[in-house]
Amino acid sequence: MTIADATANGWFAGARRVPSPNCDERPDGQTASLIVIHAISLPPTQFGGDDIERLFTNTLDPDAHPYFARVHALRVSAHFLIRRDGELIQFVSCDRRAWHAGISRWQGRQACNDFSIGIELEGCDELPFEDIQYARLIELIGRARARYPVVALAGHADIAPDRKTDPGPCFAWQRLAVEGMPPRVVQ
Repeated sequence: MTIADATANGWFAGARRVPSPNCDERPDGQTASLIVIHAISLPPTQFGGDDIERLFTNTLDPDAHPYFARVHALRVSAHFLIRRDGELIQFVSCDRRAWHAGISRWQGRQACNDFSIGIELEGCDELPFEDIQYARLIELIGRARARYPVVALAGHADIAPDRKTDPGPCFAWQRLAVEGMPPRVVQ
């Protein structure tokens, strides 16, 4: 499966659409120029299930797992999630601001949500990511760059180093060093 070329209003063909309410309009004059790569697993270090989707759609059951009681009230989302099996899910149109970066700064600019696309990989700091996730990520970045003026990549830890560690030490940044790919740019 490949991601189709077509996009409509920031929604990418080939992605399963699960709209999140955790988004809003980008500020006037802002468009996506940065891609922020994240890692998420719910519960931590466990994969599969629909808990990430539930978190991003405000339907996570706080009683389903002890960890969920701490995070169920968060109002967060990302534009995309790439599952361990390569499935691509889109939660927010790339024309809108997803709430993925939180308090953040990149190259002197505050509020990275205003000018970035957030891509979550189902994963954690302790385990390597899957080959299919890297392939899907490279393809997705290429599609995003065809539509938006993306100039760089960063990890969540790069834009919020005092708060975040993802995508973590197991993420192989060198796998993104392919022709035509924007560079990783840190603070």
